[in-house]
Amino acid sequence: MDDRNKPGAPHRFHIGPRNQSLRRQLLIWVLLPQLVLWFAGGVATYRLAVRYVNQAADATLSQATRALARRVKPIESGLLIDFPRAAQDILETDPNDRLFYMVSTPPGKFILGNNSIPMPPQDMRPRLNDPYFYDGELTSPESSGQRGHGPTVKVRIAALYLPYGEPEGKQPWMLVQVARSVAHREDIFKMILIDTLLPLSALIPLMTLIVWIGTGAGLAPLLRLRKEVEGRSPIDLAPLHIESAPQEVRSLVRALNELLASVRQSVNAQKRFIADAAHQLRTPLAGLKSQTALAMEATNDPALIARLKLVDQSAARGAHLINQLLMLARADPEVAMTQDMAPLNVTTFVQEIVAEFVPRALRARIDLGMDDGAQADGNAGLHIKANALLLREALANVLDNAIKYAGSGSEITVQVKPDGDQVLIIVSDNGPGIGEADRARVFERFVRATDQGEGCGLGLSIVRDIVAQHGGTVVLQDAKPHGLQVVLRLPVL
Repeated sequence: MDDRNKPGAPHRFHIGPRNQSLRRQLLIWVLLPQLVLWFAGGVATYRLAVRYVNQAADATLSQATRALARRVKPIESGLLIDFPRAAQDILETDPNDRLFYMVSTPPGKFILGNNSIPMPPQDMRPRLNDPYFYDGELTSPESSGQRGHGPTVKVRIAALYLPYGEPEGKQPWMLVQVARSVAHREDIFKMILIDTLLPLSALIPLMTLIVWIGTGAGLAPLLRLRKEVEGRSPIDLAPLHIESAPQEVRSLVRALNELLASVRQSVNAQKRFIADAAHQLRTPLAGLKSQTALAMEATNDPALIARLKLVDQSAARGAHLINQLLMLARADPEVAMTQDMAPLNVTTFVQEIVAEFVPRALRARIDLGMDDGAQADGNAGLHIKANALLLREALANVLDNAIKYAGSGSEITVQVKPDGDQVLIIVSDNGPGIGEADRARVFERFVRATDQGEGCGLGLSIVRDIVAQHGGTVVLQDAKPHGLQVVLRLPVL
């Protein structure tokens, strides 16, 4: 069942297509009108070309009909046709753009030219001395005056009716027709269309590139804001820089800052409560321990002394828990950000902490020492930027756990070595170790992998938080031949 259909389920609003890039949407909506204009411009250009080329061609046909009509002169016995062969050759010289002509009188009765030219449509009313134009088809003859030979040709025809002979009103009519193939003008149409659209087509990729760069520049502040959010640590609740946000998303940034402030206040209240409670509990627990010690000195009853020792152990365990809670509050990311970070010589720093734990390790009959590689020249110059107090607590927790759980007679070795642009602090022991299934869980708060010892399950959680604040990581690995290896990986200065 879809969660959205369950009662009380939160409503989810989706703005626009899922996983759709805002830049891609802007590009589409900007380029789409350009493509429409490109298509509309092509259609308009083609129609204008047809119009003006047809006008020019019709004017040429009109001139040809009148020129041909002037070669036909009426005489007493009929018509005198003064049309030399040279003039005919000029009209028919171009096979791809031939002019076909015909003179008939009365209209329709062939006298001269190509008798395959179609007559004007019957619905056209003849107009004297005024040419008009129509489209038709004719069969290109192999020789002038023959019908039915050669391919069919689409032509544009100019027809001109002229009177001749007797006085106006009684004279017969003469029809002069000149036809020209439309193939040539169609070629002109295509050339005009291609010459117009090709430059426009070449501009489209250029315009696309300009729009792509422009949208990128326009969205740059938004991308910077996204990188600012993506590059943050999950525990960084500082407000976003509203100055880097575009005007259109500043209200969103303000809302996010208000949300972050609310979360920050809630976290601070929780941390203050833990710190205050831990401080308040330290005094009564210290009093309980001292009173227990006095009670054990004042009695000789073995049973009572055993019970008092259990009370003392519980008080010590409570004091340890309180100290861990105080350190957890101190390791809070926002508190840590206000503390000084200074360059630190890793090798010297680790040697000092190991030296502090040697007496305790000897009392537990554990061999604690540093690997000889820590004295190498390359390791002596390893520096990191760290808060010495917090990092000391992290390493102290690791050593404390190793001494507690490695067992009597075991060995603990601490090693410092470089690894590219990082430095590794490795604490290895040959104790029972931690099962692979529990290694991720032990970094959670109040989670322990064993019932032995008096731990409270906060040590490794504190180590993880402190190392994360220093830009590093901590992992648990198997030690050879057996045992546990804790690896703290920190960036080199």
